[in-house]
Amino acid sequence: MMDHPTFERENQERVQAVESSFHQAGKPLSKPGRILIGEGTVFKQGRKKIQQKILFLFTDILVYGSIVVPGRWYKKQKIIPLEDIELEDLEDSDIFKHQWLIRTPSKSFFVSAPSYEEKKAWIEHINECRSSLMQGTSRKPSKKFAVSWIPDPAACKCMRCLSTKFSGVNRRHHCRNCGFLVCNSCSKQRAVIDHIHPTKKLRICSFCYKNINEEKFRDRGDSAGKSSSEEEEFCPSGEENEKVEEGEIGIYSPSNWLDTKNGTWERLSIYDYPKSIPSQ
Repeated sequence: MMDHPTFERENQERVQAVESSFHQAGKPLSKPGRILIGEGTVFKQGRKKIQQKILFLFTDILVYGSIVVPGRWYKKQKIIPLEDIELEDLEDSDIFKHQWLIRTPSKSFFVSAPSYEEKKAWIEHINECRSSLMQGTSRKPSKKFAVSWIPDPAACKCMRCLSTKFSGVNRRHHCRNCGFLVCNSCSKQRAVIDHIHPTKKLRICSFCYKNINEEKFRDRGDSAGKSSSEEEEFCPSGEENEKVEEGEIGIYSPSNWLDTKNGTWERLSIYDYPKSIPSQ
């Protein structure tokens, strides 16, 4: 059924609809052989709060973004090649339910589903698509992954010096190497972390700087770098500078998956997106 002309046409319409839903800010998603496998809403742990995100799984990439109009319009598109993804299932806690960790070379983050069944479906489908993609291809899976950042509310003082209390003056910073929340004094060093960015020097804590310096830069002399006031901050996902807005948690809609045997969707046929979205 998936080789049938009708399925190919409907799949192309679905892919184009997802592409259009990100408006002009999104990257093109249409590609020969790319099939939309599933879509749904999940909850992503951000620095300051939990945010609802839309998630699209294709045969070779995972796409997510922020929700503007549920089911119709999204922004801040992020595209992750499946070969760059590693998943870790997590046990439920008193606070977080149905959660798992998505690791990538440049960014790792926690997401959760509204139910165990939804979580299981996402993990199984992503792993299945990734496995199929890697079979018989020259693609190589990533071996290094970024650490997940500790959320801002998790610490009220620096996790390295254990003395500086965070405030409006003493801001929280994240070490890009260990993910700890640290003060400015404990994170003035900079270093290149290849799997996050090949050339950019990123903020790291003094503890990680010492370790990296010993392992990689032993013969390169002192490379302590600039202070935070002299260097532009770099965050691969834009999360650090993302404004947290009220009402970001919207109406939950169940995920929908392609039946690969019949070439049909469960609870979904063609996306109800507008063919064109007016400029803002």
